[in-house]
Amino acid sequence: MQRTKRARRAAWWIAAACSTAGASAGAQRLDDVPTAGDASAGDAAATDAGDAASAPSAPSAADDGPRAIASASEGSSRPATPANVTIGGYVEAFWQYNFNRPYNGETAARGFDTRHNAVSLSNAVVDAQWNVRNRVSGRLALQFGLTPETYYLAEPSRSMSGMPATGVGREVWKFLQQAWVAFLAPVGRGLLIEGGLFLSPIGPEGMAVKDQWNWSRSNLFFGLPFYHTGIRLTYSPAANMNVSLAGFNGWNSVVDNNEEKSLALQWTYSVPDRLAVSVLYFSGVERNFGERNGRGWRHLFDAWVQWTPRPWLGLMLHGNGGFEPVWAGEERGANEWRGTQWWAAAAGYARVAPLDWLSFAVRGDFLLESIADEPVGPGGAPDPSLRPQVIFFSSNNVAATRVASFTATVEARPISNVSMRLEYRHDNADQPIYFDRSNVPMPGVPIERVGRTPTQNTLTLGMTAWY
Repeated sequence: MQRTKRARRAAWWIAAACSTAGASAGAQRLDDVPTAGDASAGDAAATDAGDAASAPSAPSAADDGPRAIASASEGSSRPATPANVTIGGYVEAFWQYNFNRPYNGETAARGFDTRHNAVSLSNAVVDAQWNVRNRVSGRLALQFGLTPETYYLAEPSRSMSGMPATGVGREVWKFLQQAWVAFLAPVGRGLLIEGGLFLSPIGPEGMAVKDQWNWSRSNLFFGLPFYHTGIRLTYSPAANMNVSLAGFNGWNSVVDNNEEKSLALQWTYSVPDRLAVSVLYFSGVERNFGERNGRGWRHLFDAWVQWTPRPWLGLMLHGNGGFEPVWAGEERGANEWRGTQWWAAAAGYARVAPLDWLSFAVRGDFLLESIADEPVGPGGAPDPSLRPQVIFFSSNNVAATRVASFTATVEARPISNVSMRLEYRHDNADQPIYFDRSNVPMPGVPIERVGRTPTQNTLTLGMTAWY
């Protein structure tokens, strides 16, 4: 379930999960969400690493490592050291069987578990973090495997002018998972200033499987952004509470694909070992520069809550929705409003750990999307080149406006930093967006009719270890 995210016992800010002991802290939980003024946040990973398997590990919310590292202010009971450097990492591998037996070996509409009947290296991550006198911190996480091939698919391969350019495209960035620097300014309880490439704060699911309840991620995770590049300010107005304001290049954008910047405002609150809450608003133009559907601003609203009523039971709800207007006509020209695209999505999670080393998790999710009326060209004739793109699930001229899934996962942890999982998942959509064995590509067969079905069932066996 950051894209890796927050601190202490899988804290909402995965920072602690990968931040303090690098990915070495093991499965942190959302039970403890460190704030910018939490003096003990820097010790979270060391405290929890030993008992990571003793309680339900939770999904992480955005990987805000700087918040955990830089939050140990001068008032910390631990003496400040000239410099702290930690090296961590994790490896994820899986085998999956897709009962559709897709002709191309691809499990469609998944975040990272996309290969049928093959043992795959999903991701191998090396994570270096540093902290200088509890004021300046930084992080560099490198990745290799199947996941990075999907991670940067949305990255533009050309400049905004449409011409080839250096420093753009998936091949340039795919081995970099995150890279940032942070400074804890002596303002009130501490103002954290961060800049660089971050995992997305949107939603509770994250990048590292070890911090999730399931192996696969939900449709919400795959549809929402994985990362952002920009600057973020975080302040803690009260204990267990954070407020952050960020300016980003955009939605999955290391290199911006338009002139406008995106804005994110987030509020989080936690009661340690009991409750974690996040409310977020994100807004910006996410269409490519020069797109003929206009410069409509996308507005996204996201909220989730995790509740731990018992040490062996975890529950979570996630809701997300948004909209953006669509025009017909040349960009910045005489635009004609053609409607509004919108989406609404929700996911529910439950995890039970009857034994220290054994747990069971289930998840159900759905996403609905509307498509604005097809714009028309000169003379009122339909012009397919003006058709607004589906925001989420579309490929090869096949677009779904409803997707849903059910997932059940069994997890065993023989030791605290190794997780083995067996997972069954059922996907369905209102359009045939999943691949199957039928209609292998042949001359004269339209691509939208090749090997497609509206349902998909998979069985996945995965293993991950971290240090």
